[in-house]
Amino acid sequence: MSRSGYSEDCDGWALVRWRGAVKSAIRGQRGQAFLRELLAALDAIPDKRLIAEELVDAQGAVCALGSVGKMRGMDMSGIDYEEPECVAQAFGIPRALAAEIEFENDEDFCYKEAPEARWHRMRKWVESLIAAAAQQAKET
Repeated sequence: MSRSGYSEDCDGWALVRWRGAVKSAIRGQRGQAFLRELLAALDAIPDKRLIAEELVDAQGAVCALGSVGKMRGMDMSGIDYEEPECVAQAFGIPRALAAEIEFENDEDFCYKEAPEARWHRMRKWVESLIAAAAQQAKET
């Protein structure tokens, strides 16, 4: 199991409910505001690289969520980054959104990913979530 808390034990209605919670967290006002902040934080990273499995490492490199913490000037040393609920509380977002971002950031999608490729993939993913929500809002 990864720091996102995701496992293969979730199926059936539990999976349907969880994916609904993720979708709701992404589409909601708070989720969209956080995703816009995340996009700005990713763009603010000078070297356009992301790490996996922790918020910030000893050299100051960050994961996607860590980029927001760095931009906010947060002390991330006390955040239990392996506990999505703790991460969600620290960043003021729903647990489902914290877990989804951690999963997307950390998974290598069946291959080892370079930190630069992780940054590009995550930025594209975040941008697509913002665009999808804007398009859906136009249609309603």
